Amino acid sequence: MDMIVTFPGGKRVDVGFGDLVIKTDQLKSDGGDGSAPTPFQTFLASLGACAGIFVLGFCESRQIPTAGIRIVQKNTFDPATHKLLDVSLTVEVPPDFPERYHDAVARAADQCAVKRVIANPPNISVRTEVK
Repeated sequence: MDMIVTFPGGKRVDVGFGDLVIKTDQLKSDGGDGSAPTPFQTFLASLGACAGIFVLGFCESRQIPTAGIRIVQKNTFDPATHKLLDVSLTVEVPPDFPERYHDAVARAADQCAVKRVIANPPNISVRTEVK
């Protein structure tokens, strides 16, 4: 699937694919309007969202209600370099969530496709082409 990146104005950058568009912006402190998540925030959010899809599928396949379930994602950065050091995902379940599935639902979240790509990164190439 091709994704087309466009520049609608200001510090906004949009990514279109199919009939969908992901809109990004920069924080006001970085010259943007703060109208949308930054590209890096969107990247980080994709980890939690992907884990969430796996948790949702796990629960649906066992007819476990998802009410009261949430994933808390904590991102730790080096204060000097601002480099991302650690991402932790905690699947919080309500008291009535079956105890026998506590470890299994965490393993389901751990199967996230975004996490797997980060663990085994693809080659990324960038070039210029005159159109």
